[in-house]
Amino acid sequence: MADSEHVEQRRLVQWFRQTFAGVRIFSIPNGGHRHLSVAAKLKAEGATSGVPDLYVPQWRLWIEMKRSTGGRLSKAQIDWIDYLTTVCGDDVVVGAGFDDAREKILEIAQKKG
Repeated sequence: MADSEHVEQRRLVQWFRQTFAGVRIFSIPNGGHRHLSVAAKLKAEGATSGVPDLYVPQWRLWIEMKRSTGGRLSKAQIDWIDYLTTVCGDDVVVGAGFDDAREKILEIAQKKG
């Protein structure tokens, strides 16, 4: 059975912080199940469906985590990825689990120097 997206993302953040000390990464807590009043409050504050899970400002890199098997992008996620790459010129990695995300981030890191 594949790890949950939460477990995959937690492993990735831990690895990233150990591997790239001094390069900041943070999560965008848009997903998850919440009480309706909390969800409404967050939406009013700007929470937006489809925004990738993680951001690395120094590299202008967004990371969308999925489970290693069975994870799919929503229409809102596809729209955000298109916007971030074509309009903003940022990089976006969609990681199918920890291992896939790690490999894609290592490729980006080589380009960024």
